[in-house]
Amino acid sequence: MKKIYTLLLLVSLTACAELTKIAETLPIDIPLTEDEVANGLKEALRVGTDSASARLGVTNGYYGDDLVKILLPKEADIIVDNASKIPGGDKLVEDVIKSINRAAEDAAKEAGPVFWTAVKKMTIQDAFTILNGETDAATQYLKNNTYKELFNLYNPKIQKSLDKEIAAGVSTNESWESLTGRWNKIADNPLGQMAGLKTVDVDLDRYLTEQALNGLFVKIADEEKNIRQDPAARVNDVLERVFK
Repeated sequence: MKKIYTLLLLVSLTACAELTKIAETLPIDIPLTEDEVANGLKEALRVGTDSASARLGVTNGYYGDDLVKILLPKEADIIVDNASKIPGGDKLVEDVIKSINRAAEDAAKEAGPVFWTAVKKMTIQDAFTILNGETDAATQYLKNNTYKELFNLYNPKIQKSLDKEIAAGVSTNESWESLTGRWNKIADNPLGQMAGLKTVDVDLDRYLTEQALNGLFVKIADEEKNIRQDPAARVNDVLERVFK
């Protein structure tokens, strides 16, 4: 009888070993906890915002990228289009644009902590809304929760850049005021009014700050899309499981 029990035990252990080997070859999909989902999304946002800020916060990050390069407002097109008629006008306009973009590149370097503060405040409900949302749901969350603070970060740098001398002792603001001032005199006179010309009246530093932030969120949306769609962009197992 003892031999029979021993034989049965050996058979049982062998069967268990075989079952273990089989189990090891099968995919085990343990559901993520709510905390894991939230932490995974926070990590994704940290990676995405750090990458976007780094890409824009270098020389030519804005200026060298046609997708986000900050140009003068549409209202100034008539001035830009006629700049070539003024000696050195084309260079002056381009110097203005370059100066603006340099300020935005400088501000982008400091955007990371603003994003991370917003990310740390994300709730579990926020996380699942993002996970089940559109491909830019995380970007929209960040925009809704950081825009004002980012505006306050970027705007002084844009203002400082506008006041900086760029050519012959003339600042961007002075060049802008000179260009628009001359144009507005023409547009305001009777002949200009008869011709249907419109004056150019733009809050330049606000407009340019908004354009700089638009570019920043364009890049963040690109990073989010990449993380959602490309497994290689997921930097750890939790991200892989969250976005699979």
